[in-house]
Amino acid sequence: MCIIKFNGVLLLMVLQIFLVATTTGDETCESDRIIEEQCRLHNYKTVKPLLDYFRQVRNELDQSETKEKQMSDLMEKYHEILRIHETFMKEAALLNEYKNKVIKGENHLQLCQNKVDKSESEINSQQNIILKLKEQLTDKSTSLENCQVQLKSVNSSLIKKDENIKRLSENIKTNTEHQKTLESQLEKSKSIIIKHENNIQLCRSEINNLNRTSENFREEQKKIQLKLKESETKLIDKVKENQLCQSALHKLSLTTCPPFGDYSGVHQLKVSGIGLFNVLCDSQLAGPGWIVIQQRVEGKESFKRDWATYRKGFGSFESDFFLGLEKIHRITSLQRFELYIHLVARNGKTYNARYDDFKISDDDNGYALSLGKFNGTVLDSMRYSENLKFSTFDHDNDKVDNGNCAVWYKSGWWYNSCSYCYLNAPYEKDLRWWDNGNMYLKEVKMLIRPKEEEVIN
Repeated sequence: MCIIKFNGVLLLMVLQIFLVATTTGDETCESDRIIEEQCRLHNYKTVKPLLDYFRQVRNELDQSETKEKQMSDLMEKYHEILRIHETFMKEAALLNEYKNKVIKGENHLQLCQNKVDKSESEINSQQNIILKLKEQLTDKSTSLENCQVQLKSVNSSLIKKDENIKRLSENIKTNTEHQKTLESQLEKSKSIIIKHENNIQLCRSEINNLNRTSENFREEQKKIQLKLKESETKLIDKVKENQLCQSALHKLSLTTCPPFGDYSGVHQLKVSGIGLFNVLCDSQLAGPGWIVIQQRVEGKESFKRDWATYRKGFGSFESDFFLGLEKIHRITSLQRFELYIHLVARNGKTYNARYDDFKISDDDNGYALSLGKFNGTVLDSMRYSENLKFSTFDHDNDKVDNGNCAVWYKSGWWYNSCSYCYLNAPYEKDLRWWDNGNMYLKEVKMLIRPKEEEVIN
């Protein structure tokens, strides 16, 4: 009976320990589901062997009344259970400590989350500010680009004006030198005229004296009058000669046709770097003062020429001719010139193309073409050749990679690849102008004169 009572007490103690462990584990793991689950598993693994063992002991106690040896083993197990209980309590304390750390970590994490939210709001505000700055920067960039475009336009205008000023300064200098020469010639002529006038006055005074003295000297007076007439005639001849001299000097200083007015035909010009040369002036086709630089009217002249020939010029003023690249360059470098192109189609209709700032560069730059603004009764087909160098069969300056337009069209021109107008091409074959289709021509004239505001009347 004592053994049975003892066994019952022992069982009650084990059950009490189990309940205490369970209660402690439940209190410890109540705030955290994961920790609670771990505690239950731990309790179950710890207590299950003991329960199994006590079931076995109970069975053995039912079967036998006294087993002292088993009692001693049971006491050892009891002590072992106490040790396990102490270990369990320590682990529970550790779990509580871990739980506190977890709670502190959660609080710290919440603080960090609050800081992150605050940082995100600050970042969003900064991004909004950056977007506004970008928009402002884009507006500033657009304004800056517009200013740069305007500045480029102003610079190009200033460069053109500087070129015009330089050109006009050179013309003024040249004209001043010619004017000084003419003034010196005029002074000499005036001195001669003054001497002759003095002589005439002396003669007249002598005649008057003779008339007063006697009528007998009338015959001598007649002779003197005859001499006086001869002197006057000689004086008039001298004046005419002086005028012719001045006209010749004036012609020698000419660089364009406008001073000849409405007088068409061949005249002499004198241009710096070349000297005297003949030009064909035309005042009938498009008004006074035009220099004809190219003419195709009969097709008697071949325009398949080399670079040197195009540079010098060739042909006849009565038929087909080309004035010469160097002469055209020298003339158009003095001041601003306009270009007038007279076109006669095969059906007899006439057309024109006009450019307000025509010039070509020097030999070193390939006599490159510049046109200015266009006005006319046909399409602006010559624009396709602007800024291009002149090409001949022995100087290929066109834009064709494999070939030479000057060879294909048997003439020199400002070819692109190749062109839309062929004003030097073979007559009655390729002589044409593009005007929404090829317009074949039977007559072409290219004329230049100083821009209207610079024409000398």
